[in-house]
Amino acid sequence: MSNNSADDFFAKAPRAQAHGAAETSRRRSSRARMPSSVGYLAGAFVAALALFFGLWWMLISGGDEAPWIPAGLAASVVLLVALSAREVVMRRAWTKYLLEHGSDPSLRSSGEHKRSSSSKTSTSAILSAASRVIQKRSEEADSGSSAESHFEVFQLCQEYLATTDEALKSNNFPGDKRMAVKAGQERVRTLQKHHLLTWARNSSRSLTYEAQQRSRTSDKIEAANRALHCLESAQKFYPEEADLNESSVAIREFIASVKVAHWVELAERSAFKGHYRRAIERYKDALFYLNRETVKDEIRIPGAERIAREIESLQSQLNARKNGSNERSTQ
Repeated sequence: MSNNSADDFFAKAPRAQAHGAAETSRRRSSRARMPSSVGYLAGAFVAALALFFGLWWMLISGGDEAPWIPAGLAASVVLLVALSAREVVMRRAWTKYLLEHGSDPSLRSSGEHKRSSSSKTSTSAILSAASRVIQKRSEEADSGSSAESHFEVFQLCQEYLATTDEALKSNNFPGDKRMAVKAGQERVRTLQKHHLLTWARNSSRSLTYEAQQRSRTSDKIEAANRALHCLESAQKFYPEEADLNESSVAIREFIASVKVAHWVELAERSAFKGHYRRAIERYKDALFYLNRETVKDEIRIPGAERIAREIESLQSQLNARKNGSNERSTQ
């Protein structure tokens, strides 16, 4: 089983239960039906075909001499996108089915004792299988280099925990099964935290490096804010995590330094051109961001003192220029 793909794994779990619960599955609602790759592809083909004929009719009505070219291109794009997204969509559909299928109310509402016992066993077995799938996805994410794979595992853990919480609330398990489900929850919670923190750390590190390589100030700030957003998303779940808090402070200091450096550079250019009044205003803008943003005292205090000296020097030069102009006018 471990050598099969995700679709094969998820497909085999419900089929293994089908023979013993045929009548139950016939009474299930449409939301409990197994996802089908064939149905997905058929739907994508129908959508592409409808788009093709719709665009073809609109273009031919507008007098286009070759309406099938843009219509065919649009339909091809739809098919390509659907095919490229098939694995992700079907994997999530199977995961949702696997998790929700075990806690289907129709299984719990059965009036026959044997069928109810069978559904309890089936539910716990399916949840156990889902836990193993999450473990496998976790190992794949750890062995890879993609930050997004860690976030996908985190989402799977969320779905698993939500479903098992509902199953436990239904009081549908004997004591030993409840203990097993709770133990599985603890393992999944550990994986959930690990993968969310790994995603936040790797994503923020990559985006911070990208921000440092950008030349424009707005691009630097935009990339740094994206990195900060990753950390803040993780902080909503784990607000007491020291690494997240320290990384957030470091990125905020980086954003502040970019803003201050931008206004200092503009002030220096204005002073070089002799526009002392404009230079003073821009130094004040730099001082504003230095005092408002998150900056350590050992950086903010020397920076503020330096800016204050520059403003004082420019003010002296501006006064000297004004006095010189007054003397020439009196002569």
